[in-house]
Amino acid sequence: MFVNLDASLDSILFVVIFLGATFAAAVVAGLAGFAFGLVAAAVWLYILSPLQTATLIIWFGLVVQGYAVWKLRHALSWTTITPLVLGAALGVPLGVFVLSSADPRGLKIGVGVVLMLYSLYSLLRPTMKPITAGGRTADAAAGFLNGALGGATGLAGIVATIWCQLRGWPKDRQRTVFQPVAVATFAMSALWLGGQGTMSSDLIVLFAIGLPVLLFGHWAGLQLYGRLDEARFRKIVLVLLLLSGAALLFR
Repeated sequence: MFVNLDASLDSILFVVIFLGATFAAAVVAGLAGFAFGLVAAAVWLYILSPLQTATLIIWFGLVVQGYAVWKLRHALSWTTITPLVLGAALGVPLGVFVLSSADPRGLKIGVGVVLMLYSLYSLLRPTMKPITAGGRTADAAAGFLNGALGGATGLAGIVATIWCQLRGWPKDRQRTVFQPVAVATFAMSALWLGGQGTMSSDLIVLFAIGLPVLLFGHWAGLQLYGRLDEARFRKIVLVLLLLSGAALLFR
């Protein structure tokens, strides 16, 4: 049962739960480079509607990923990023339409199954041989799927993260690809949702009170990221993808 937002803003418990989930999600995003929406939604969906949750995930995700991309700006490869972003530009409107006009349950179940199967397979066997075929066309297709999922659920970096792993890139290069793609996907989703009037005054208040907690949590996660080697980073990403799939299935 969702709590009425107007009434909840007067509740200290509501604020504590909201800020606690925001902090935890920001730490994970700083550590892994994605999955802010996974952690936040696991709690927020008990106190906010799906549309409110997705809207806040997109706006907070835009801040978190935007800051990370700014720090990585000198290492970005635009020739790699551009096809994924162009694909996302086509996928986001479809995802937003599903979120605001249709029942996204079927999409969530399908994506959840794929995420769980991929994660379990990758965790239970040695590292797969990198995919080198397809070039920019394959990158654009991955971007389209990433945009559609991001627009529908707020999980704007999931498909891009998987694609970077399938390409077999080192962890630092992965972050210089899937984080800019996530920023672009978040931004496009925010514009589409904003055009439909989803950012209400209540959500603006929540965004404002959550922003300092978000920034501190993200900083803490980045400190932890610096201590990871390639193998640990890969396992953390796969476990988070597995949890993402489970969350989509049982949410």
